[in-house]
Amino acid sequence: MSATLAASETHPTSVPSEPATSLSLVLGVTRLAMGWTFLWPFLDKTFGLGHETASADAWVNGGSPTAGFLGHATKGPFSGMYQGFAGQAWADWLFMVGLLGIGVALILGVATRAAAAAGALLLVLMWTAVLPPENNIFLDDHLIYALILAILALTGAGRMLGLGAMWDKLPVVKDHAVLR
Repeated sequence: MSATLAASETHPTSVPSEPATSLSLVLGVTRLAMGWTFLWPFLDKTFGLGHETASADAWVNGGSPTAGFLGHATKGPFSGMYQGFAGQAWADWLFMVGLLGIGVALILGVATRAAAAAGALLLVLMWTAVLPPENNIFLDDHLIYALILAILALTGAGRMLGLGAMWDKLPVVKDHAVLR
């Protein structure tokens, strides 16, 4: 074996191929879009921006972010449980902190694994609140989004168009992999 061949096998080039660059771009944009998917409802429910939440029903005006969906849109085997959570202060706070944390982390590309795991859990819980799904006997957008979040977590998408590369170098993140 020649020395040139041996060197190239042990030290691969660092120039990304075009498909890898394209994939990085798509994963980064997808992460940003998923982050906005969580951050927007936080903003709308907090301030009543008029898309889904009227100003009078905003959280800052005393409205409950969970009362509408959990109180009226749930169906299926878990509806009674979810309806019991509707409008409870602990449920409102947990839901809103979750939306904000997941959205901001995904948009910034920090703590992407943790944010994706929390987001997937929230989406699966929302899926169980509407069983069976309206347009399919099993699958709906909640599960598709949860799968997308799994892809983002497993591919390190926080480093693509985000602050993930810098985040991963922080000593606290190096010491606590759950923060990646």
